[in-house]
Amino acid sequence: MDTGNNTAKESEKQMSTIMKAEHISYSYPGDEEDRPVEALRDVSFSVEEGEFVAILGHNGCGKSTLAKILCMILQPGEGKLYIDGEDMTRDDITEEDINKGRRKVGMVFQNPDNQLVATIVEEDVAFGPENLGLAPEKIRRRVDWALETVGMTKYARHATHRLSGGQKQRVAIAGAIAMRRKCIIFDESTAMLDPHGRKEVMDTISRLNREEGITVIHITHYMNEATMADRVLVMQGGGIIMEGKPTEVFSRAQELWDAGLDVPQTTELLWYVRQAGYDVALDIFDPAACAAEIARVLKGTAHGRDNT
Repeated sequence: MDTGNNTAKESEKQMSTIMKAEHISYSYPGDEEDRPVEALRDVSFSVEEGEFVAILGHNGCGKSTLAKILCMILQPGEGKLYIDGEDMTRDDITEEDINKGRRKVGMVFQNPDNQLVATIVEEDVAFGPENLGLAPEKIRRRVDWALETVGMTKYARHATHRLSGGQKQRVAIAGAIAMRRKCIIFDESTAMLDPHGRKEVMDTISRLNREEGITVIHITHYMNEATMADRVLVMQGGGIIMEGKPTEVFSRAQELWDAGLDVPQTTELLWYVRQAGYDVALDIFDPAACAAEIARVLKGTAHGRDNT
């Protein structure tokens, strides 16, 4: 049965490169008086199948331009883009080849209202599979599976305009996975949501990655969301200036602040504790664990005083 369910535990992921960018640059054309505006400059990185990658950077650093190139809305001015091993920038690329690549990579945008195309939830999720020309029974299975996966089954017959922002984004995600995308790019998909909506969407994203094995590229302004990723890329001025595991990247707090970015609140607190002379770890993102770390060093200091 084609349920669309690719359930794979994290330990069972077979790692292969799903996406690779090589020396990508892109400039937006200027008008008659202005020169072209450089948006990306010599960007290179790869994403493994089943990986969760977060991309950070302040406004204007090139994050959204990169996302549009990765899902083939834009073509890079220079460099190469490979999707599942296929060169999507070669000279003899056809529209059919590009469409095949687009079926592997989906995008969920910032404003959920701009993504919903039908007035009923299940009809919206079915829109993509219908355009693929699938048989009605296969569309039904995909829609049911996608809605169940994002926790929206009971809203299948609800009007989309009556949903909350977080629910709308979950419907948009359902539409992307109903197309059986291998990779989904979330372009600041939580930016317009309240804290409850952000948690709903982030729980869904994490579950898709962890339980369904879907590759996730998450562009965000929220540092705590980036701590959920396997790897973090930091962009500035159209290029990648930092890359590594969340613990590695966020331990470089001063460099991130110098780049105009924040760090998770726990990291900031621990950084100031360290500046006060206490030997605390900076790679802790859980508030309870952060409190325990501070209690540990304070307890050790108190014991030291008792012994003197």
